Amino acid sequence: MKEKKQGDLSRLMYYAGDHKYFTYASLVLAALSALIALVPFYYIWKIMKEVLEVRPNYSEAVHIKEYGWMAVAFALIAMVIYIAALMCSHKAAFRVQVNMRTAMMNHIMKLPLGYVESEGTGKIRKIVADSSAATETYLAHNLPDKVVSFATPVGLLAMMMVFDYRLGLISLIPAVIAFALMGTLMMGPKMAEDMKQYQNALETMSAEAVEYVRGVPVVKTFGQTVFSFKRFKNAIDEYEKWTLGYTKNMMVPMVAFTTSANGIFAALIIAAYVFTGHGVTDKFILNLIFYILITSVLTVTLMKIAFAGESQLMVRDAINRMDGILNMELLPEPADGQTPKDTSVELDKVVFSYAGADKNAVDGISLKIASGEHVAFVGPSGGGKTTLASLIARFWDVNSGAVKIGGVNVKDINSETLMNEVSYVFQDSRLLKMSILENIRMGRPDATDAEVMEALKNAQCMDIIEKFPDGVNTVIGSKGVYVSGGEAQRLSIARAFLKNAPILILDEATAFADPDNERQVQKAFEALSKDKTVIMIAHRLSTVTNADRIYVLADGRIAENGTHDELNSANGIYTHMWSEYNKSVKWKVGKAGAV
Repeated sequence: MKEKKQGDLSRLMYYAGDHKYFTYASLVLAALSALIALVPFYYIWKIMKEVLEVRPNYSEAVHIKEYGWMAVAFALIAMVIYIAALMCSHKAAFRVQVNMRTAMMNHIMKLPLGYVESEGTGKIRKIVADSSAATETYLAHNLPDKVVSFATPVGLLAMMMVFDYRLGLISLIPAVIAFALMGTLMMGPKMAEDMKQYQNALETMSAEAVEYVRGVPVVKTFGQTVFSFKRFKNAIDEYEKWTLGYTKNMMVPMVAFTTSANGIFAALIIAAYVFTGHGVTDKFILNLIFYILITSVLTVTLMKIAFAGESQLMVRDAINRMDGILNMELLPEPADGQTPKDTSVELDKVVFSYAGADKNAVDGISLKIASGEHVAFVGPSGGGKTTLASLIARFWDVNSGAVKIGGVNVKDINSETLMNEVSYVFQDSRLLKMSILENIRMGRPDATDAEVMEALKNAQCMDIIEKFPDGVNTVIGSKGVYVSGGEAQRLSIARAFLKNAPILILDEATAFADPDNERQVQKAFEALSKDKTVIMIAHRLSTVTNADRIYVLADGRIAENGTHDELNSANGIYTHMWSEYNKSVKWKVGKAGAV
């Protein structure tokens, strides 16, 4: 256990860099402040001693003022030293937090994009934010308090032995019992596992909450309640079940610990009855009163140690969760990256499965897409369309087989070169809380304002710009400024226009567009697709009828391929899909007419 704790602290000190010396200084200063904070109690004892010695002639107690000022002086000195300890600990803690977040974000930026998609932004955000926040709290507050909590009993033990060792030993009995209860029932591997399960439940609920908030418009539109989002409700129920069960399990140990920690006063009363059987002396009364005063510090210290132990477990869990990200393997970069000779795409017996899946998402697919060819991936949900497109962009690496662009395996192309070759327009548009100008400029950071405006014009976005008073400088998501799904999609297309990569992947790019936006999105696509190799993923089959070739995917395999006319006349999966699609279109038109 001790080695593990040292390992946790050494991990944090790694991120502190040279600021680790501020942490060490804070520990020394915290311990010193704890010991000095006990000195005022000595002067209080001297005041009581002098009062008892001169009674009833209290006017002869001439040193009370001196002792009182000395007590105040040492209390202030202890306070100043403790404040200095906190200043040092905060300086190191903030540096650790910044470096941890930087390390995690740098690593996340180099991870396969598929990892971010599969884990979910809510879960990753919570790990990055909460794990580093837990370590900041621990280093800035809990660790100095922990040192104080261990230094204080050492000083108290010395003082107790000096004044009356019998009362000192008696008062330590409840403290020892409290320590034993804390070590056996409130700490150790069982508690660490409970803390992990607690964080898991909280993490799941947080991730589901993010997804629920994103779906609030749907819930409100259809008049549903939170219960319509089954996964979110289940996450809440699971968190409630776990926390209530954990609270009930900890009730008896916590009551026993608190009773023992606060039982020191009762032990002293019992001791007073035992030790005064042969009479009461002034010295005993003096020491008893002193112990009653000073043991309250021991009670507070025991409670601090308990909370420090909990914070230690939280930090350990935070480090483990952070390691879960940092230990994720990066996509290997080639030592000498090659450049594709053209914009053709070839898949050769590609096999891929997600971690933990019982079957392949892509199962032995081979196909060739010529430079400048426009192809479409269609098929039932779960057939492997998006996965296949993700492998082409190297969001994941294949388990076997090869994905080639311009005759070069994507594994042999530097990630920067590959991203310059491929533009990916997602189904769920990614717009950040920044100006429209800066959102679009992410497609090519060195682009001029004029080039950004040209991209917006080509993407049919000028009506969006013109409706905002600040125009292209409007900050998305700020002060109630939002855009619709179709408008967000057109803005993301403008980003692809600016990037102007020769290979374009469109993943359900019109999924959230209303009819008016869909027409403008299609116009943008027509302009964007000129002289490019285009791969479209679509459920709306009307958008792919003019594709040079359509691949029908089912169960991770290519079930059919050909032109729209060839597939429609083959009486296969595509024929059925086309028939159902036309029925749905007629149904929508009929409903619109009825209205």
